[in-house]
Amino acid sequence: MPVLQSFPTLFSIAISNNQPNRVIMKGIHSIFLACFLASAFACFLASAFDPSPLQDFCVAIDHPKDGVFVNGKFCKDPKLAVADDFFFSGLNKPGNTNNRVGSNVTTVNVVQMPGLNTLGISLVRIDYAPYGENPPHTHPRGTEILVVVQGTLYVGFVTSNPENRLITKILYPGDVFVFPIGLIHFQYNVGNTPAVAFAGLSSQNAGVITIANAVFGSNPPINPDILTKAFQLDKNVVSHLQSIF
Repeated sequence: MPVLQSFPTLFSIAISNNQPNRVIMKGIHSIFLACFLASAFACFLASAFDPSPLQDFCVAIDHPKDGVFVNGKFCKDPKLAVADDFFFSGLNKPGNTNNRVGSNVTTVNVVQMPGLNTLGISLVRIDYAPYGENPPHTHPRGTEILVVVQGTLYVGFVTSNPENRLITKILYPGDVFVFPIGLIHFQYNVGNTPAVAFAGLSSQNAGVITIANAVFGSNPPINPDILTKAFQLDKNVVSHLQSIF
């Protein structure tokens, strides 16, 4: 019998047994438990992933003047959607890897392709110079699945606390590897020739936090005393790292 329906019956029995207070508390506890479980289930349904669309598509627009409010976003009127809203050209072109880490990420998310809005997916091309790397980073809103099309990559991710276990693999053309949502991961070109990979992400805008940039290049800077203690480094080393990020 449901909790809310059984409580009056239990109360009647309690009166006849001279135990009303005990059953009242038991009923209150049961009602609280039912409400708690219902709330927890609702939170589970409203998870951190991109919401499932309730329409065919929702082309994002910057200004709501000509938009329709759907699924919490302003969208272009579907009747005004055109092919270019769902199109991007240029992933065949190598990115410029002439930088200090030797890699370049060409992103195709909702910013470059507004038709991705609410669809929960995006794409990147990653170019690596010889011995270049995509340094340790995390995507707070998406899982990443990567396929190598050229070169040889050493890839890996680190599990969460307290284990912090490193899981790695050498990938060759045609190999696929997945980086779970939120975990720190990286790719490193172990060859003396350029490498190329493509990756899909389970968000229209998965976000990216490059660890070194975030920690040593924040704006304003994190107090060096905090980083000195956190990383067990000399304060001069911390100051130097902050000066180059």
